[in-house]
Amino acid sequence: MNYEYGSKVTEAENRYNSSFHKLLRMFTISILVSFVGTWVGIEYVPPALVLPLVVVELIMLVSAFFLRRSRNRSIGYGFVYAFCFISGITIFPSIQYYANVGGSSLITSAFLLTGGIFAALTLYAYNSKRDFSWLGGMLMVGLLTLIGFSIIGLFTGGFGGVLGLAIAGLGVLVFSGFILYDISQYKHGLAEEDIPLAVLSLYLNFINLFLYVLRLLGILSSDD
Repeated sequence: MNYEYGSKVTEAENRYNSSFHKLLRMFTISILVSFVGTWVGIEYVPPALVLPLVVVELIMLVSAFFLRRSRNRSIGYGFVYAFCFISGITIFPSIQYYANVGGSSLITSAFLLTGGIFAALTLYAYNSKRDFSWLGGMLMVGLLTLIGFSIIGLFTGGFGGVLGLAIAGLGVLVFSGFILYDISQYKHGLAEEDIPLAVLSLYLNFINLFLYVLRLLGILSSDD
């Protein structure tokens, strides 16, 4: 057996996956930053500021999209963690609402379930030899459907019952699909300048999955 060759292969694999491992580390930090944002939102941010901060989030997302299309520019970690911090503040009203519905145990259960789903899908997509690029078109249709229901819900007071349950279930499926899709793309390695945007993408997948899981559990608990 050629041990020198084997060691070179192992070293090449480590270099090959180092950017993906860094992506996961930076993603973990993004979740922690979001937690800090939620705590700040609870303690210091008045409800009247939540809507303006949502607008800031949307502007940041649009800016990230245009920077992504620029060949010589990309977002940095400061941008990503600023977004995660603001996001942590703006999701607090939803967390507070469902805490009133099912208590803190509902929030904990939703977060643990989301973490379990994210970890399982990440491991599967990373180790699978399947190509999940075919999901792209279907996921965009699902995302647009969810956005449409969200806009309608703003004027109708939201959706409950069977329809609300179906929308929450669709949200869980869509963002689970995005996790599979993104991990399958990122596992082959990323350029250093592309990692911050990939962190932002994974963060959005995770936090939206969490919110839809929370909604699903909230509807189920309110029906008991």
